[in-house]
Amino acid sequence: MKQKKTTISEQLATLSIKYDVYPAELFNALVSGKELGKATAGELAVEYRGSINNEAIFLIKKDGSIVVQFRVEEELLSRKDIHFENWMDTDKVRKQIARQTPSESAVSSIKDLRVGMKKINVDVHVLEVPKPQTVYTQFGNRAILCNAIVADDSGKIKLSLWDQQIDSISVGDHIQIRSASVAAFKGEPQLRLGKTATLTVTQHKSQNTPKSSKNKKSAKVKTAKKVVIA
Repeated sequence: MKQKKTTISEQLATLSIKYDVYPAELFNALVSGKELGKATAGELAVEYRGSINNEAIFLIKKDGSIVVQFRVEEELLSRKDIHFENWMDTDKVRKQIARQTPSESAVSSIKDLRVGMKKINVDVHVLEVPKPQTVYTQFGNRAILCNAIVADDSGKIKLSLWDQQIDSISVGDHIQIRSASVAAFKGEPQLRLGKTATLTVTQHKSQNTPKSSKNKKSAKVKTAKKVVIA
């Protein structure tokens, strides 16, 4: 059986996972590299080598060593409607993510989270709980959404909360999140709580010591609803 050719989106998604950059960041480096000749994305250096048959040729380097050379259709570089999260949804990319995803029992640091990871466990504190927004699903149903900000010693990330989930946390709380996933929205990574995820408040902002396991406030969370946000 003839092996399916790797698409440019799969190549870029795999590079972003392997070298610790977001797909949008790498794509923007290609766009800038095409205009300026050179650009960077994290520790990767992007060099534009010219164009042939409406395809831009790029050389990607890390620490001076060549990582890969490939071509990108110039039409793709001019697009403004790319959904980078869709780049992560292929068998090849999922396998790469699986190789770099911690075991289910491990607790991750925020700095190590990558878009596409699943079954993520983090212990964080709540920095912000913005005013919830009313949004509408693709079926016309109304829902309440809040993108809270949570952090650990390594960094911070948005946590998407829906409806009754929003009232389960407050600024200053310490929480445990288990079996979450990492997705992207408008180029930013977000923690999302699926049907198997749990969110447990282990220490409220008014407490000086963690609550006993008997008194932990734990909520089995519902699957996040798909929404259309203007």
